[in-house]
Amino acid sequence: MAQPELEIIVVDDGAPFRIWSHGYPFRTVRWHFHPEFEIHLVTATSGRVFVGDYIGAFAPGNLVMTGPNLPHNWLSDVAPGVTIPERCIVLQFGAAFIEACSGLFPGLDLLGLIDQSQRGIEFSDAASRTVAPLMQAMLAADRLGHPAIFLQILEQLLRDKCRRLLASVGYETQPATYMTQPLNHVLDHIARNLSCNLCETELAVLSGYTPSAFSRAFHRQTGMTFTSYVNSLRINRACRLLTTSDRLVTDICFDVGFNNLSNFNRRFQAVTGTTPSTYRHRHRENDRALLRSEESARPGHLSIVGNRT
Repeated sequence: MAQPELEIIVVDDGAPFRIWSHGYPFRTVRWHFHPEFEIHLVTATSGRVFVGDYIGAFAPGNLVMTGPNLPHNWLSDVAPGVTIPERCIVLQFGAAFIEACSGLFPGLDLLGLIDQSQRGIEFSDAASRTVAPLMQAMLAADRLGHPAIFLQILEQLLRDKCRRLLASVGYETQPATYMTQPLNHVLDHIARNLSCNLCETELAVLSGYTPSAFSRAFHRQTGMTFTSYVNSLRINRACRLLTTSDRLVTDICFDVGFNNLSNFNRRFQAVTGTTPSTYRHRHRENDRALLRSEESARPGHLSIVGNRT
């Protein structure tokens, strides 16, 4: 097989995971890999699934978990020109998060699930029927509802005794080799150097493409222009800094790679619909509301809602 393409996963608002859905055709429907874990539920179409060195068939309800840097792809048998509004739901999360969950809940065999996912895990139809409505609910829920549903999903995956491993015994991912693909190297360079000046022409040289060929290849792999892609990563990093630190907005602006505050504010508002300061304020209001809700739910907590006569 050709070298898989790197997918840079952007997690919104500094959350530990990302859940989203997409249709078919879509830019991520290709032979690709990423450092994050993924739980992938097919909701429509059938076709061929590729995970590591495994090739098999899939149909609606196909539920698979892949580990970090494990190449994968689902190719639907859809006639040319036909568009499917939703083909799958995708839940992605980092290694640090799932390992932290394992430490918090030692009674769960999450380490076993983590280890098995290095070869890709296909879950049973029964597990899929239980997990599918949970993933739909998580997709529709706000960020306050995500953690509880995520733990329910993990519980059902762990209970599935009929799950099977996909890639062959001894199969090993080779992320260093995958990175020899020209654009993979460029995407990694962008992610590591967001705070620096990033010039499309210079990165075209780095990739070995001509500027025009680089622009076409970049859009095919990411679904965005070079400028839009870089700005989206910078705004996402700014969101994380705004919600996880007390740093000044001006400092964050320059830290994420913008060279002036007015441009940063304009780009940020175009993406989030609000200014950086308002975004931080609303996020903290949300956190305070969650804290009050948790406190009121504790045993023995007395809530006085008013007097009755």
